[in-house]
Order: sequence, then C-alpha cells, then structure tokens
Amino acid sequence: MSGRRRLDWLGLTPEPERELPTAVAALRASSHGAAAGPPPHDLAATERRRVERLILRGSRHSWLRYLAEVTDLVTAVATGSRTGDPAAALLAGEVVLDHHRMLIGLPGPGYGRTAQDRTALERAVRTLRTHTTTGAGR
Repeated sequence: MSGRRRLDWLGLTPEPERELPTAVAALRASSHGAAAGPPPHDLAATERRRVERLILRGSRHSWLRYLAEVTDLVTAVATGSRTGDPAAALLAGEVVLDHHRMLIGLPGPGYGRTAQDRTALERAVRTLRTHTTTGAGR
C-alpha cells in the first residue's frame, strides 16, 4: 500500500460532524454539574473544534477512538452510572450507531472493530428512547 492516507471513512455521513459537537458538549456539561439545557457556548465550540481537527488532520483510527469515547458517554447516561441529558445522549447514540452500521460498506476493519460499540449503543438507544418517552409524560 502506498503512503497515502485513506480517506474513505470521511464520506460516510455528515451527521456526526454536524450533530455530535452540541450533543457531546451537553453530556460533558451535565457531568460537570451544569444546569440542564443547552450547553455553554464554549463547550460546544471546543467540541466542534475537536471534531473539525479529527476530520481535517485525523485518521480513521483516531475518529473511531473519538466515537468510542462518545459511546462511553452515551452508555453511561443510559445505565445511570453518569448524570446527563437523556435527549442529548439519545441523539449522540443514534448518530454514532448509524455511523457504525455504515462502516460495513467500507474496506478495512472498522465494522468489526465497532461490533461491541454497536451492541452497547443498540441497548443504550433502546433504554434512552424509553426514558425520554416516559420522561416527557407519555
């Protein structure tokens, strides 16, 4: 293989770069005792810069490592081992789960590497959907 960087992972879907920064910032803010609601602007901007840096300068490996970190945040909120906004966790969980499911169409080990995360996210998303539905008074 040549020394060129593989970029096929960048073409999956724009949702992670568009939707994850705000949702992840909300999850990080809630773990620091911030009030419920939109995350502070600086946390969202910091997360947006991190995602941008990963996309522009990172690798598939570093991107999947970031998504594994997001998976850990989502599953911790779903299990109750971490406080957090269930709606933000649900959004982040659905985005990462969709991304991981699409990896099946790319060459390389990404799909296999994310198998445990997909299983954990499927369980977390089910739990969070139930929690956000019942939490909304339905």
